[in-house]
Amino acid sequence: MSTAPIDNIIRFLGSVGIKVIIRPINGHTFLPGLQLEDGKLIIDTEKLLYPGDILHEAGHLATMPPELRKTMSDILPNNDLNQGGEMMTLAWSYAACIHLDIDPAFVFHTEGYKGESENIIQNFAEGRFVGLPLLQWAGMCYDEQKARELNKPPYPKMIRWLREN
Repeated sequence: MSTAPIDNIIRFLGSVGIKVIIRPINGHTFLPGLQLEDGKLIIDTEKLLYPGDILHEAGHLATMPPELRKTMSDILPNNDLNQGGEMMTLAWSYAACIHLDIDPAFVFHTEGYKGESENIIQNFAEGRFVGLPLLQWAGMCYDEQKARELNKPPYPKMIRWLREN
């Protein structure tokens, strides 16, 4: 597997303030080769099956408030905050794909997303942006209407890649 997409993603994540560490991971992880540890993204390139998962996991870190981000580790609890965070992560990941000129199928691959990857990709392609209202609420982007009012670019352009509040 070429490391070029992974290298580009890691450079991007570093440029937006997400710390990435490449090292072996011991034990079970939710996604092969990836682990959250105290607000950092750990990547085990030997165990990583789907490099697009890097952007998805980074989206979890990026869309959480800073005080929670720095404590995020291992598998995230199934609660309201993380359910909303999942929707924000989908939208963040899609915006990152567009920003990096990556085919969304790279992130939303058929082996993930409970069999809904094609549906997710189609919805985003047709402008049905799940998670956009939450990203806008968190001050990370603008929907079409707000962007027009402010004469700013709309989502999938981002104002900021890390949530500040």
